[in-house]
Amino acid sequence: MMKLLDTDGAWIAIGISVFFIVVGVVMKRVFVNILKKSAQESEASCATSETQKHD
Repeated sequence: MMKLLDTDGAWIAIGISVFFIVVGVVMKRVFVNILKKSAQESEASCATSETQKHD
């Protein structure tokens, strides 16, 4: 098993895999933040439009 990790190709493959995992986690956080912000803005716009309808 350790002889397998002595090759450069193995470390490159491990590095690329870790890189894609990190990028995926970061992208998920960004998308969740964007969706939360848009949901809050739509709630705020609905609340203001409802108060304007009653006036």
